[in-house]
Amino acid sequence: MLAIIAVTGAGLIGAGGVVCAWRRLLVWGLALQGVGLAVTGAAGLSSLLGGSAAGSAFVPGASLEFGVDPLTGFFLFALALSGVPAIVFATAYVPGSRGARAIGMLTAAFLLALVGVLTARTTMAFLTFWELMTLLPAGAILVGRQDVHARRSVFEYLAITHLGGAGVWVSLLLLNSLGALGSPDAILGIGAGLHAFVALAAVVGFGTKAGLMPFHSWLPRAHPLAPSHFSALMSGMMIKVALYGLIRMLFEWLGPAPMWLALVLLVLGTLSSLGGVIYALLQHELKRLLAFHSIENIGIIVLGLGASLLFQDLGQPTWAALAFAAALLHVLNHAVFKGLLFLGAGSIDRAVHGLELDRLGGLLRRMPWTGGAFLVGSMAIAGLPPLNGFVSEWLTLQALVHGVTGTGRGVAGPGIGEAASFGPAILSALAAAGLAMTAALAVFCFTKVVGLVLLGPPRRPACATAREVPRPMVAGTTILAVLCVGLGLVPGLLLPHLAGLAPGGAQAAGLFSSAGVSVFSWGLGVPMAGTGGLPTLGLGLLVAVFVVVAVLLRGKRRAAPAPVWACGQRVEAPLLWTSAGFTKPLRLVLEAVLRPQRSSELDEIDGVPQRLTYRGSVPHLFDTLLYRPVVRWSLKAASRARRLQSGSLRAYVAYLLALVIVAFVAAWFWGVR
Repeated sequence: MLAIIAVTGAGLIGAGGVVCAWRRLLVWGLALQGVGLAVTGAAGLSSLLGGSAAGSAFVPGASLEFGVDPLTGFFLFALALSGVPAIVFATAYVPGSRGARAIGMLTAAFLLALVGVLTARTTMAFLTFWELMTLLPAGAILVGRQDVHARRSVFEYLAITHLGGAGVWVSLLLLNSLGALGSPDAILGIGAGLHAFVALAAVVGFGTKAGLMPFHSWLPRAHPLAPSHFSALMSGMMIKVALYGLIRMLFEWLGPAPMWLALVLLVLGTLSSLGGVIYALLQHELKRLLAFHSIENIGIIVLGLGASLLFQDLGQPTWAALAFAAALLHVLNHAVFKGLLFLGAGSIDRAVHGLELDRLGGLLRRMPWTGGAFLVGSMAIAGLPPLNGFVSEWLTLQALVHGVTGTGRGVAGPGIGEAASFGPAILSALAAAGLAMTAALAVFCFTKVVGLVLLGPPRRPACATAREVPRPMVAGTTILAVLCVGLGLVPGLLLPHLAGLAPGGAQAAGLFSSAGVSVFSWGLGVPMAGTGGLPTLGLGLLVAVFVVVAVLLRGKRRAAPAPVWACGQRVEAPLLWTSAGFTKPLRLVLEAVLRPQRSSELDEIDGVPQRLTYRGSVPHLFDTLLYRPVVRWSLKAASRARRLQSGSLRAYVAYLLALVIVAFVAAWFWGVR
């Protein structure tokens, strides 16, 4: 029955894509895609809650086989929960876009590619849909935009994801050739060196597609250029599907992970979370800022996965399951609030035709529904209680803190702080500090965003005359805003099921109550490290009561308007806060690291200054210090290798003869050994 529901959902998505080929039926085709995605998500939720599976387990092979198990079910549910509102949004957004029919069909193909990766049960099926998942967004970008900048960004996106993604092919094909996929006995026989090589290849390959630093350079280039609903799906779920592959590899296909692999994930997660939020703060375009925040949140998820591997190695299954559940919960939460923010950015762009932060302002009053939903999403991504972003970040922080102290009450096994080596404890402390700093900087960043985009006076005429977008676009953002609140108030509804997905988590999920880590049955609390529960629903009600009381006490009184004091000057647009001005203190503090570039030009007439032009920018250090030198070296190497192309037939025959000799010698040497 579960398989029939999933196949029906996929069929409806495909049928919706076909219907989009007719212009008059475009909206109906998108609606059919939304229905199909909802059906697929229902099958996934049924598998997650029921713990049932349909189809074969993952096996080596070149056939196309598919199935659904609880982990796949969770990701299908997350895809539907974030994707259906995006499709609702698209029914009004796509018809007014360039290449609308092509984008509608590409949307269906992209959804099917995501579903295909999640449900693939053979190496061939996984890699086929993995490549489709990479190529289809590039097509959508090129259909919507054909300028030089877009074409170059798409080229860089494809180049980086395919070069880094080679690790996915290497790791999967190696395990496939050894017959080690889904076979613990075969895994134990591959040797420690090959095991480590496969693990590192998987981290690089899946981490590149997920946007994990330092493999992230493609993400802020591609995500801002895609149509807004595509950006929501890419940032909300495509990079999470890459994490799904990483979870399969590290937690299932490779068997028990060594301690060093957990520490590698903690380092990369800390780098991504801190680096992502710092570079997001320095952006002046809204969608590019949101793209860097995707890198930040991928880092938070990887921190949870690293903590889970660490606790597994230390023999603490309850805390391993808790950290794993925190990572999966943040997968869902980020898909919801990041989808909301990208859809909100699309609505703002459609209303005012531009997303430069310094050229917006005053949109909350003129677009109350879109602005209100965007405000909720900003609070959620900043990790403010009682919204969903706070819950999963708090759980991850609690897991990292327990990694330092090892004092969880009622949890069997020694703490990391009691272990012979203090290395893991120190790294856990640094990761916890990095996560805390990330949360603080995220609040700082979205204080800037809300202030410049939603509040204050409009900074150009288009903002002063902005009007609310069509109802389907409003509905898409509103649904996601409601989900941000709901998932924050009742996280306990999902947490036991998510904890059960961890290796050995079925037993650990049942130990939550007995171990002193409370998860109330109706989601009234979330776990804390041996200190009972954090009542998020009660906290939410307390906030609601406070707001109601404040409104009642305020009554109908309004503050009297008064002029703004600006040192005696008239308040004009040049005196308003700018994005660069808001983040200036942070740039000064981090100047030695960020290395900002400044230049100025002074125009004079007869020695009298007439105009001073100042330019400032913060270069992306991973591009300037890592990628550009690699590109230069690669081009030089290619130029030298091109000398082999002499055009001489004799030279080519000599090359082939040398290759054959080397192959024979290698085969003989290998046979002798």
